[in-house]
Amino acid sequence: MAHAVTLKMPKSRHPVNVKIPAFQAQRSHDEAAAMGKALRDKCPRNSHAEWKPPHDRPDAVRLIVESDQGRIPELVPIRHGRMLQSPFTFYRGAALNMAVDLARMPTTDIRVQGCGDAHLVNFRGFGTPERRVQFDIHDLDETLPAPWEWDVKRLAASFVIACRDNGLGDVCGADATRTCAQSYREHMIEYSKMRVLDVWYESLDAADLLPTIRDEDTRRRAKKRLEKERERSALEHDFPELAHKVGGKPMIRDNPPTIYHSTGELARDEFHARVREAFGQYRESLLPSVRVILDRFKFKDAAVKVVGVGSVGTFCAVVLLMASDRDPLFLQVKEARASVLEAYAGKSVFPSHGERVVNGHRLMQSASDIFLGWCKGKEGRHFYVRQLRDIKLKPKVEVFNSTDMIQFGEWCGWTLARAHARSGEPAMISGYLGKSDTFDKAIAAFSIAYADQTERDYEGLKKAAKDGKLEVMMER
Repeated sequence: MAHAVTLKMPKSRHPVNVKIPAFQAQRSHDEAAAMGKALRDKCPRNSHAEWKPPHDRPDAVRLIVESDQGRIPELVPIRHGRMLQSPFTFYRGAALNMAVDLARMPTTDIRVQGCGDAHLVNFRGFGTPERRVQFDIHDLDETLPAPWEWDVKRLAASFVIACRDNGLGDVCGADATRTCAQSYREHMIEYSKMRVLDVWYESLDAADLLPTIRDEDTRRRAKKRLEKERERSALEHDFPELAHKVGGKPMIRDNPPTIYHSTGELARDEFHARVREAFGQYRESLLPSVRVILDRFKFKDAAVKVVGVGSVGTFCAVVLLMASDRDPLFLQVKEARASVLEAYAGKSVFPSHGERVVNGHRLMQSASDIFLGWCKGKEGRHFYVRQLRDIKLKPKVEVFNSTDMIQFGEWCGWTLARAHARSGEPAMISGYLGKSDTFDKAIAAFSIAYADQTERDYEGLKKAAKDGKLEVMMER
């Protein structure tokens, strides 16, 4: 009988040796569940409640500066400015900081394909190739095989911090977190009893989730947003917002500092040349059937784009392609760097970080963008490509009330369980979690403690900015 994956946690930031046995498909549900239950002796479920910063914990600001390395220098101050908006935006940009902390915490050593940055804003609705709207994990830049607990704790703590940011307090934060952990646990039990292919085909349809929204006003607004997104067309909505015609030629609109063209004609020509070269590699990473679709579009323009808090400063571009004057396609080229989990969970088996991210999407999402692909740049940078906009419903977390937050916790826990069940062994995880709320309560306690830690780290960043140790640009 195969044993649970052994993952030796380091005391310092160095790659670890990870032995990953082949998945034992012949292992019965009861055998796997018993193995998971036995892991409670090594890693008690209530041990997940503990958070005390070790005496040699790296300075939070130093880790932020470390994660700035390799980013576009002129964009780094924008990254700092966004992180300084609130403890919640700090948390969103501090995935490396939490990875360092998680690596020292108790774990069952059961690995899944992890998100690596599973805070609640990275869960949203978006369109499938079949034109349904699913609720799923969105941002997988940090994806890597890792202990399942790391994603659960990153997600759970984000609810407490978001509740504080909305003035809802820790009572709501604890309720949302317990609900999230309970949803993860109960759905993992459910997935452990399903056939492998049934788990793989499982998805959360936005239309099915709408009736479950408890708050009537929230349900009405969500329904209206969903209907609006379904009616969206790239020509009627995206093109006039993101592009216009200059001298009869379609060009992406400048909207500095978030979208802008390289300065000078030479710089723009060189930028376009590099994008075109990378697109040749990108095309080869696509399925042959998708290449046929892509080949009907012609490159028209490209511009630099500044993306979300955690990725600010990495190279990102918007690319405009046209099949005709009335048929645009916007793609996003996004830099893929080494995952923040790599120093603790082991290096990716893929030679390109872009390929790592794409395969993470395909493993964790119930349906992924058909244009997902990867390529490399001249300077050795790795990239992945996807549609810039399709049907996307980003949650307006900043206006959530307590009912919304608890409801969203239920959805996110469910979604994360489904994503982990696709690549891990749900029977073993559910055997460990059990039917009681022991784990749920532990995660809630951890989340409160880690939210306190995040606020201390945030104050450290504010002080460093005030003392002139960090260059900051605040956006209007």
